[in-house]
Amino acid sequence: MSITQTSTPTANTNNSTPHRLPNFCAGPATMPTSVLERAQSELLDWQGRGLSVMEVSHRSKEYMAITDKAEAKLRTLMEIPDNYKVLFLQGGASLQFSAIPLNLLNGGRGDYLTTGAWSGKAIKEAQRYEALGLGKINLVATGKEDNFTTVPAQSEWTVSDDAAYFHYCANETIHGLQIFEPPQVDAPIIADMSSCILSQPIDVSKFGMIYAGAQKNIGPAGLVIAIIRDDLLGQASAWCPMLLNYEHQADKESMSNTPATYSWYLAGLVFDWLEAQGGVAAIGKINQQKADLLYKTIDESSFYHNPVDPQYRSIMNVPFTLADSSLDKVFLEESEKAGLLNLKGHRDVGGMRASIYNAVPLEWVQQLVDFMIAFEKKHA
Repeated sequence: MSITQTSTPTANTNNSTPHRLPNFCAGPATMPTSVLERAQSELLDWQGRGLSVMEVSHRSKEYMAITDKAEAKLRTLMEIPDNYKVLFLQGGASLQFSAIPLNLLNGGRGDYLTTGAWSGKAIKEAQRYEALGLGKINLVATGKEDNFTTVPAQSEWTVSDDAAYFHYCANETIHGLQIFEPPQVDAPIIADMSSCILSQPIDVSKFGMIYAGAQKNIGPAGLVIAIIRDDLLGQASAWCPMLLNYEHQADKESMSNTPATYSWYLAGLVFDWLEAQGGVAAIGKINQQKADLLYKTIDESSFYHNPVDPQYRSIMNVPFTLADSSLDKVFLEESEKAGLLNLKGHRDVGGMRASIYNAVPLEWVQQLVDFMIAFEKKHA
């Protein structure tokens, strides 16, 4: 294959063929084309009502039907047990770094496993509340010495006997490290699944709480979904703001204030799309195929390298470097000219990164792999 050198593609004026290019952005990430087309068709005249869904009262029966359906669809897709509340909140996953200790610490101890940038941000925020006297924060283990390329062996962990909760990040978006099974601990497990939710089947009952920012596998940025077990409600500190209080939000059905109405609507459309693909199990098989294809290309080459321990390699975010880092800029320029977008790695890691979330089809990953092989032949 020769590397196609073209000018930056321009918008397609043919309405029958959407102008969509392979987008490997880590977030906000690509969304299913059919979802965007449906949203576009409904934007000005939703359900024939002569107004946009963005212009509907969030307390109207018409909009409540949207929220009820979205929650029901998510419960079905993830097989969420009845003793869990599903909250559609605002502020992204990062706001949960504050909400979690404010709701669950309450004078006790919070255990934190640090395996990358996002779990590191979570414990740093929790330590602010420790300094204010709301409880104790315990660093169970950190992978920092290994540059977050592996997970410390559980035999090395320092786990509290009486922890109020155990927090970890299931998939580190920046470092491309994923923990596929929940840790074996006694405390309620709190998992940040922002970049891996709905990508593979999981057993929700093994978790005390799961939370995820929407902008990877669910919808646009700004929305965060929290799935929390009933027994963890009602424990919030007196210092917890009402809008961050999980029990309050559950009582108000995530409507304590005006929610992110359009994001919630789009999330529901994504859930419809995922169901039409065969559900989480079906999309999980495709995700594994995509990851296997990309990692195989990297591993069979001396030109590309992925540093993550193979047993913890993310199937959603694949960082890789070139043997000659002086070619990074060339790779990014030529890949963009070839219509492959947003492959630049995070500044903390460098190199490249391909985020291959649910909405990224296998065909896009094949195009990336073909480009990588051709680029190596040209520059090795």
